Amino acid sequence: MRMLARNDSLVTEFILAGLTDRPELQQPLFYLFLMIYIVTMVGNLGLIVLIGINSHLHTPMYYFLFNLSFIDLCYSSVFTPKMLMNFASKKNIISYIGCMTQLFFFLFFVISECYLLTLMAYDHYVAICNPLLYKVTISHEMCSVLTLAAYAMGFAGATAHTGYMLKLTFCNANIINHYLCDILPLLQLSCTSTYVNEVVVLIVVGINITIPSFTILISYIFILISILHIRSTQGRSKAFSTCSSHIIAISLFFGSATFMYLKYSSPESMDQQKVSSILYTNVGPMLNPLTYSLRNKDVKVALRKALIKIQRTRYVLTAMAYDRYVAICKPLLYTVTMSSKTQPYRRMPTGNGSLVPEFILMGLTDQPALQLPLFFLFLVMYMVTVLGKLGLITLIGLTSHLHTPMYFFLFNLSFIDLCYSSVFTLKMLMNFISEKNIISYTWCMTQLYFFLFFVISECYVLTSMAYDRYVAVCNPLLYNIAMSPDVCFNLLFDSYLMAFSGAMAHTGCMLRLTFCDANTVSHYFCDVLPLLQLSCTSTYVNELVLFIVGGIHIIFPSLIIFISYGFILSSILRINSTEGRSKAFSTCSSHIITVSMFFGSGAFTYLRPSSASSMNEGKISSVFYTNVVPMMNPLIYSLRNKDVKLALRKTLRIKRF
Repeated sequence: MRMLARNDSLVTEFILAGLTDRPELQQPLFYLFLMIYIVTMVGNLGLIVLIGINSHLHTPMYYFLFNLSFIDLCYSSVFTPKMLMNFASKKNIISYIGCMTQLFFFLFFVISECYLLTLMAYDHYVAICNPLLYKVTISHEMCSVLTLAAYAMGFAGATAHTGYMLKLTFCNANIINHYLCDILPLLQLSCTSTYVNEVVVLIVVGINITIPSFTILISYIFILISILHIRSTQGRSKAFSTCSSHIIAISLFFGSATFMYLKYSSPESMDQQKVSSILYTNVGPMLNPLTYSLRNKDVKVALRKALIKIQRTRYVLTAMAYDRYVAICKPLLYTVTMSSKTQPYRRMPTGNGSLVPEFILMGLTDQPALQLPLFFLFLVMYMVTVLGKLGLITLIGLTSHLHTPMYFFLFNLSFIDLCYSSVFTLKMLMNFISEKNIISYTWCMTQLYFFLFFVISECYVLTSMAYDRYVAVCNPLLYNIAMSPDVCFNLLFDSYLMAFSGAMAHTGCMLRLTFCDANTVSHYFCDVLPLLQLSCTSTYVNELVLFIVGGIHIIFPSLIIFISYGFILSSILRINSTEGRSKAFSTCSSHIITVSMFFGSGAFTYLRPSSASSMNEGKISSVFYTNVVPMMNPLIYSLRNKDVKLALRKTLRIKRF
């Protein structure tokens, strides 16, 4: 009697409920997961290309890492594009065939990753416990067989799950309480018995989690025993650091997968499962290139060699273009112009020795007597900054009456301050207590990029806060419309977009320069002007970009802030009551102090010609916007604010109760 008589009674499409049903969270989640997906694609593709083109990385360890990056790239792409489309669309529809296809490939790549992580643990075990037999035990043939077995287990598991899912009937209910077609949400929609499917889930998932977990556990027990037998402290530390990345990755992956599948499923637990699945579907693939490769010396060397090849190719192409220009436009002078002494390609670096692989940071001062006091001073400042920012972020997040545009911008300002302080302060503190303050070329460029990204973001977030104050004071009746959640999100997105473009412009131009012999950076972090002084090639384009882009990011926000406060001052002077004027002035004074200190020191540092004599002045002025401003923002923005004081008092009462 339960047999369906007509095909039109079967579900032909499903509706994905997504990660959340709150409309105000759709846009920020879209940008968040888009950024995660971009980082995942760039990181894993870069790692695949780097391993493929570098022969010294053609070892078992990097062979497995190559396949891991390929799997992460594939299974992220199985569901993330659809997930991003669903954030931007009203009704998130996926066809029955598309859903089953997504389910199969998602399971195939996830199960394959389980066994590939196991193979990497076995590879570490052989390398540490049996190093003399490593090449015999982990031969190229053995690597291929083991990898094929991992993919075969993935295929078998995915076929079992998808095959039994195709046997089920879906009648009327078609809303999947998830952001992808996964097993447990689909089982809840079936109008036929799911007992066999649940048994298959328990057995197959149990095998694909228990066997790899058990193998990994045994491998690391033997690894731990071998490490404890190592006498040198340096050897132990190196072995532990080699394994720590893999341990973090497997804990994140297997822990969230176990929580997701090996427990009783119910509609109430599905929200928890959606959140836990983010760890192995989005966070894991994004972090793997970082945890496995960027901390690895072999990958750093390979990346440096690749950059050198690109740079040498650029020189050769430039020389060839110049040769054709002289041959066609100045044929009579060709022999003289293109002699061996004047050929442009003679300036091309001939090897790694002519390029700087690392820089030395001079720090804030070269006086030894000041190093220790400055270490404690900046350590205290950083601790105050971190505690203040984390406290403010937590307070705004937990207190519902602080979910307003003003505190939304303050939340993001605190996040930005916390990030860009952490970009350089930790390295700065290490440099105070170390003899030689070395930073690699790659990390120097990375530090430069993220520092510029967060600093430019702060410029525009401060501008958005000024606009928010203008609307609140000058147009209070239209405040809720003018500063709606959509407007706030768009302003914040534009701030980050401007920061991304500015940081890319500066860092991209910096990567074009050649650093020959001089490698001492006259600063406590990698900033634009100190690096320009070290280049052995022309920096005219960089200085022009610095003046134009830096000018835009300082003058444009400053102009908007100035105009906003011009209207605010005009409105305040029209207020009849002295108390109202005083309140309005006190509300704006904190923002004016921060803006003056931040933009003033930024303009003094960047909007003037660079010279060696002015570098010490630039270091001192940069302390204001890199250390002082992030530390003072929680005080001048929040601790003088009645709403924040009230929220803090309520939080403390709840905790005491």
